Amino acid sequence: MTVIPPTQTAPRNLRDLPKGHLHLHMEAAIRPSTLNEMAATLGIEPPNTTVFSGFSQFDIVYRTLLAVLQEPTHLATLMDQIFEDQVANGVVYLELGVDSSFYVERYGSHSRALEVMLGLARTASERHGLAFGFMVTIDRTASIEHSILIAEAAALFAGEGVVSLGLASDERGHPCADFAEAFAIAKAAGLHSTPHAGELVGPPSVREAIDVLHADRVLHGVRAIEDPELVAELAARGITLDVCPTSNVLLDVVDTIAEHPLPRLLAAGVRCSINADDPIIFGPNILAEYELCRAELGLTDEQLADCAWTSIETTAAPDEVKSAARRRIDAWLL
Repeated sequence: MTVIPPTQTAPRNLRDLPKGHLHLHMEAAIRPSTLNEMAATLGIEPPNTTVFSGFSQFDIVYRTLLAVLQEPTHLATLMDQIFEDQVANGVVYLELGVDSSFYVERYGSHSRALEVMLGLARTASERHGLAFGFMVTIDRTASIEHSILIAEAAALFAGEGVVSLGLASDERGHPCADFAEAFAIAKAAGLHSTPHAGELVGPPSVREAIDVLHADRVLHGVRAIEDPELVAELAARGITLDVCPTSNVLLDVVDTIAEHPLPRLLAAGVRCSINADDPIIFGPNILAEYELCRAELGLTDEQLADCAWTSIETTAAPDEVKSAARRRIDAWLL
């Protein structure tokens, strides 16, 4: 008698799952090969982006990337390749984190720097067919006056490509509450509030982000897991956490990927998106992060599809992008 083995069903291709990328910092989305080529063109040693210990050294490494991006042609190349790479990873909406203060010396003002970057992004968007918005980001280690300048510049481009105001860099000693005025300016202009919180500092940072800055989404936010009442409130209010698993391991937020709280947050009803943060430094792109969440965290395809929908539905993506993504996500699960 011949025994016919059961049919093995191939796993769904996560590349085909439509997703938003909401936690990606522009400079750190550069390809390693492009970084080397740009450095060679300028006659400088390429920055070493793989050696660091802790957040402070990481921040120094990040800023070394700026050495190759002050040339306008290099910035244009970076922007085009970012959009190309996102499409290759199945991204249908990109909310790109940009810091205009890195380019003020080159372009003369925050508003002019944003204007230049938005122009490059529009060209890349049209070329690659990828919808986008900018998250203009405040460095929380700079002055409060600086944060106001950034917020005012971002507000000028509300409805013209800027969709949110972010807050990044070292949380320690720089609480969210210090930036209430800047975020009030952004909210008044119709921008989303999307601060980093709950990465290096625990639940109180997330609490300030949602109560003082009125966060629509919180970038990282994973240390909310330490406070069950806060987790329940995030779930009840539908506030999304834009989670970056590999980044959290390499910056010592969690000890190992197996201990990452993403599965527990999802089980508690907290909406989460999956993101890459800084690929040139941490390694994985967004598709690899989804694959990691499936393989190492045990997320089901239904959970991954929920994260993908969260990464689109909770944003300022155009309605047609949202409706098309919803149809494709449903089809992916069939």
